Amino acid sequence: MFTFHPMDETSAEEVIRWRYEPPYDIYNVSEERFDETLGYILDPHYDYYCILNDEGVLEAYCCFGKDAQVGGGDYSLDALDVGLGVRPDLTGQGRGYLYVSSVIEFAHRQYEPSALRATVVGFNKRAQRVWQKAGFEQVESFDRFLDGRTFVVMMRRGMQRGGL
Repeated sequence: MFTFHPMDETSAEEVIRWRYEPPYDIYNVSEERFDETLGYILDPHYDYYCILNDEGVLEAYCCFGKDAQVGGGDYSLDALDVGLGVRPDLTGQGRGYLYVSSVIEFAHRQYEPSALRATVVGFNKRAQRVWQKAGFEQVESFDRFLDGRTFVVMMRRGMQRGGL
């Protein structure tokens, strides 16, 4: 249903311009940070990918590794960290599981992890429910160093080839 491609400049600029309504506006990137964020997303060390629908339209993006972690969490357990962002006009429509399950399958093909870990802002209960539906369990809750905002760390162990 979806295809994954390394993030390119056009897609990165589109993602940075996405605007979410409160309380999800914490994901909005300010104009002052546009260039810095663009460089960051395009840095191949951070493993950002576009998630395109069958028509080649950008619907979401994901990233893997250290960039999917949040300062203040305990990331000592062996797992591949995953981050996911969905285009604002597609959120809240019950499609989250499609994105998460596609990201899990892609992660397995690309990285062959023994476990996956997602860190979700504490107030985003709908995202937490989607990750739980995909087999993730909460292992930690913490307050981010930067601003004291609460985050939840969720893990999915025992990655098996061939599905969720």
